Amino acid sequence: MLISLLFSNNLFAENYNTAVIRGLDKVTATVITFEASIGQTIKFGTLEIMVRACIKSSPEEPPESSVFIDVWETRPSQSTISVYRGWMIASSPSLAAMEHPVYDLWIIDCKSQS
Repeated sequence: MLISLLFSNNLFAENYNTAVIRGLDKVTATVITFEASIGQTIKFGTLEIMVRACIKSSPEEPPESSVFIDVWETRPSQSTISVYRGWMIASSPSLAAMEHPVYDLWIIDCKSQS
C-alpha cells in the first residue's frame, strides 16, 4: 500500500535488478556500501539480506528508489531469525527502518546490472 501511494502519480515506475544498499555496523562504526541483485543473498555481519524487488521513479519524476527486502540474522548454534521484511525507501530511511541493536541498513539507489 505504501509503495502504491508513493508511485500513485507515477504510472511508469521502472523495475531494476540491482539495489545499492549501505550498512552500518554500530559496534565497529564501519560503513559499507554494497550491491545486491534480486534473489541474491548478501552477508553483512550476522545478517543475510535478500532483495526481492527494486523500483525507481521514471526520469521525468522526482528521484525515488524503493526496495523490498528480507533480512535474517544467523548466529552459530542458533536458529535463523527474520529481523525485517518490507519496503525501504531511499528518500525516507526512517519511514520503514529496520530495528536492530548492532546493524543499520538503508537504501541508496536501484540500478541495472548486466
